[in-house]
Amino acid sequence: MTPTPSIDEPIDQVRTDILARIDRAATRAGVPTPQLTAVSKMQPDDRVAAALAAGQTVFGENRVQEAQTRWGKTFAPARDGLELHLIGPLQTNKAKDAVTLFDVIQTLDREKLARALLKAADTVGHMPRLMVQVNIGEEDQKAGVMPDDLDSFLDRLRSEYGIEPDGLMCIPPLGAPVAPHFWRLEQMARRHGLAQLSMGMSADYETAIPFGATHVRVGSALFGARKTG
Repeated sequence: MTPTPSIDEPIDQVRTDILARIDRAATRAGVPTPQLTAVSKMQPDDRVAAALAAGQTVFGENRVQEAQTRWGKTFAPARDGLELHLIGPLQTNKAKDAVTLFDVIQTLDREKLARALLKAADTVGHMPRLMVQVNIGEEDQKAGVMPDDLDSFLDRLRSEYGIEPDGLMCIPPLGAPVAPHFWRLEQMARRHGLAQLSMGMSADYETAIPFGATHVRVGSALFGARKTG
């Protein structure tokens, strides 16, 4: 488990350590080194600025409105050199805003959202890269396509909507062994010829890498615990 740094620890040192851990895990597993996605949701601006200064160029956000403020206003001058991923649930009424702002949407999980994204893309003039979120633990409280429904969902995306997703994303159940879930998602992606796998967060990204993670989403291990009060 990756130790959580102090909020006052220099983020460039922490980032260097995480990148080294990622490289070592990939080397041991004989797989390509995955992309470090810095989960900047709800982080203070000074920590995000520190990550930018340290050379981080890929960020993940959970909420469209928060991301619009951060990357459309506060850090707008840096936006052109960055890759932004939406990693939280997306409401259909936010589809146009998401298509406008993000380079990758990792949480496509229903046909209604697919239709909204297509309509938004027609208006905006481009479509972000898309990943399908799988509810890998089959949890009632979580978003995502149920594993047993993935085959038919992908078939409909391709045949009815002309959408070819880049890959799959998952969030394993809290407190459960994660390796079986990462293995299962890798098997699903392999079966459908999908190259991208977004899996592994601060506590378990090193476990995800041997199962072919191409994106690891790291928040607290990079930024430290959020300031309160």
